[in-house]
Amino acid sequence: MTIMAERPVSLWPAAHAADARRPRSQQTKIGASDTVCARRAGYLLHGRTPTDGGEMRKAILGTWLHAGILAAAREEYGWVIERRVEDDTIRGHIDAVQLDAHTASRLPKRLRPSLPAAETTVVEDVKTKSTYQWDNVLRHGASDAEIRQVFLYADLLRTEGFADIKGQKQLAHLGPVPVGRIRFRFLNRDNGDDHVQEMAYSADRARGARWWVQQVRSAESPEELPRSFPGPGLSAVCDNCPFKTACWGSVLAGRRPQSTLIHDDAAREEALAQYVEVTEQMKPLKERQKFLRAQLDGSEEGLYGENVLSWSGGNPVKVEDVDAMVALYQRAGLTVPMAPDAAAMKAQLKAADIPVPVRLDPDRRTSVGINVTARKKP
Repeated sequence: MTIMAERPVSLWPAAHAADARRPRSQQTKIGASDTVCARRAGYLLHGRTPTDGGEMRKAILGTWLHAGILAAAREEYGWVIERRVEDDTIRGHIDAVQLDAHTASRLPKRLRPSLPAAETTVVEDVKTKSTYQWDNVLRHGASDAEIRQVFLYADLLRTEGFADIKGQKQLAHLGPVPVGRIRFRFLNRDNGDDHVQEMAYSADRARGARWWVQQVRSAESPEELPRSFPGPGLSAVCDNCPFKTACWGSVLAGRRPQSTLIHDDAAREEALAQYVEVTEQMKPLKERQKFLRAQLDGSEEGLYGENVLSWSGGNPVKVEDVDAMVALYQRAGLTVPMAPDAAAMKAQLKAADIPVPVRLDPDRRTSVGINVTARKKP
């Protein structure tokens, strides 16, 4: 008798449960990493209950990769990793701090890094990205939200030092740490590529980040705060936001969430005017793009200045080989289906000037297009 083995239990429910128990997942005080969107930060600050779960697999994979990289930096270089900084208004966990030689010398020998920074302390933040986002990372580097987050970390470290909590008492005794640079280390979680971006600490940028937090804190309700992204379906941040429904509300079936922003004809008129304006601005750019594409046709793949040219597609299209299928049916002793040839029947009906009968398929819909024309002048 054959005994069928049970299917191994999935690890994802355990991964989701473990992620939900992380201190960061249960935090209600606004954190530096929560400064991605003003309204989302407002929901957290006001203690609102999340309305959406969202798919967390990519985030969990990023967390695991993130933890492995930081552990390697600690073991090999002695960098300070995953340490809390905070003041009365904001809290954060810095991924890694590369202490300068002078500051490192003030620590007990067992805590000193084996590879200190040469001149100034560096605050580093590790970001995992997919291949889909990678070209944008290489071209534009960190986003405004990512830069704001790390400047908050650096500013807290410069003004407060490490938080005086269990597990980092010796670091807290250092007091304010003179951060001179911040570093982003981007990791492609699909192929392992990495990209580093550094910049000098800027007091102006730090003040701007603090001002952003202050605006969130001064709002009487999250709904007073602006949305930083265009909404579900147009932004991955919104698609996976735990407050997606609270922010955008329930939408009628077949409608896009952004449609809730139109409340009357005046708003509809304004949106339509902007749509026409943007369309007119895009037209010459699209025409220019088509012309440039035609110029590049046939060019060899390779590196040209700051850009890499490659080609995709151009392959033969796979179609069903009916003759081969008939031969297989006959060889296997199967009955060859004699279904009506719809294309041939349509052609014969049209040739005889007979209308082709049609019916509506309730399960299929044509794509919805928008048509905007200028109003006729009286």
